Amino acid sequence: MAQTVKLYNTLTRKIETLTPLTPDRVKLYCCGPTVYDFQHIGNMRTYIFEDLLVRALRYAGYEVTHVMNITDVGHLVSDADDGEDKMALAARREKKSSLEIAAYYTKIFFEDLNKLNVVSPNIVCKATDHIQEMIELIKRLEANGLTYTSGGNVYFNVSNLSDYGKLARLDLEKLKAGVRIDVDTNKKNPLDFVLWFTKSKFENQELQWDSPWGRGYPGWHIECSAMSMKYLGDEFDIHCGGIDHIPVHHTNEIAQSEGATGKPWVALWMHGEFLLLNKEKMSKSKGGFITLQTVIDQGIDPLAYRLMCLTGHYRGQLSFSDETLQNAASTLKKLKSSIISLKANGTNGNKATLPSNSSYLSEFNQAIFDDLNAPKAFASVWAAISDTKLSNSEKLGLLYKMDDVLGFGFSAWQEEVVAISSEIQTLIDQRDAARQSKNWAESDRLRDEIQKNGFNVLDSASGTKVSKK
Repeated sequence: MAQTVKLYNTLTRKIETLTPLTPDRVKLYCCGPTVYDFQHIGNMRTYIFEDLLVRALRYAGYEVTHVMNITDVGHLVSDADDGEDKMALAARREKKSSLEIAAYYTKIFFEDLNKLNVVSPNIVCKATDHIQEMIELIKRLEANGLTYTSGGNVYFNVSNLSDYGKLARLDLEKLKAGVRIDVDTNKKNPLDFVLWFTKSKFENQELQWDSPWGRGYPGWHIECSAMSMKYLGDEFDIHCGGIDHIPVHHTNEIAQSEGATGKPWVALWMHGEFLLLNKEKMSKSKGGFITLQTVIDQGIDPLAYRLMCLTGHYRGQLSFSDETLQNAASTLKKLKSSIISLKANGTNGNKATLPSNSSYLSEFNQAIFDDLNAPKAFASVWAAISDTKLSNSEKLGLLYKMDDVLGFGFSAWQEEVVAISSEIQTLIDQRDAARQSKNWAESDRLRDEIQKNGFNVLDSASGTKVSKK
């Protein structure tokens, strides 16, 4: 039987005990990327949070079905119905077809996830592969009297749904009063949204399909509803995304999904907060966004960025700077050195032995199962490492268990093979001799000399070990 997990529900604004529709099984949908460009590290923070969730649920004993979409058509520059399709924009920018653009940036996206040790979803679904499912869902909405056709486009009529905006707790009257003058004149209500575009929107749209309402393409919101319901059913347990999805995308997903089925769609909604750059949300539209490759090009292990993200709670804003990233990189090196040292000096070789009763693991579990409190959970990692009462093999046992959730690959970490000159090897040999004769002053002097030459120095049972700084 799975352990109790408590999570913050955006819908109720409360931390709730997870109660899946099917005991011990969680059906989870996460909004994936629109693959028209590189994903910036603000986007990647959301996927790291969702990876932490998936790992935590599996660690707690749940069977998790994790579905993620790939948006390769229909997402306009605005999350609402303004601007051009992002895929068409990218195709013109790079002088390639929309599908070529999508294939390239999808490949880069999953390579980045792999570098961050993010576990692949069980199901990855592309919008362009599910057009028929979207058409069928729009037909259901049409049959329920929730749509209208105007100017060739099919719209969802929010006025016919009594609880529209409940996720974001929108004040509909204020929104109507403050709407822009240049709103789509085909709409009966400024908050109505497009389910299906025809050529009346963009005559030269590259990707188009036949439909009962004319040749065209789907709106962004209908895509996620159709794909999630195909793979997870008309009702499922958790829906995740970035906090910026709350007021429009996720609000509209709920409206059309519940409008089609007439019953509650998703029980628990979870959202990751923004990554801030210069006190503003990182955004492609503002330019100058930072990709994971930018981090790697600085000589920084991408797992340092994962570590940086886990030092903050997923529901809190996190500020990015060169300093915070460098601090995370230093902490990662310290963590690696500690674990490699435990392996080198293990009382039972480098085997891991989980203690029968450990307060550290209990504290770790309590933190993780209380709305994914990764910062508090990490405190248990460092406490276990520094506890002199534990054997090294027991420490490794605890750390490997915790890493099932944290996702750094502790068990695979090993000493880096470093090419060293004969001069440095002479210093290492002299230091080992000084340590054997307990000449600690000379040992320290030689350590400092080795470090001045660009190496970290690690003491182990088999002698002095070095790694590049």
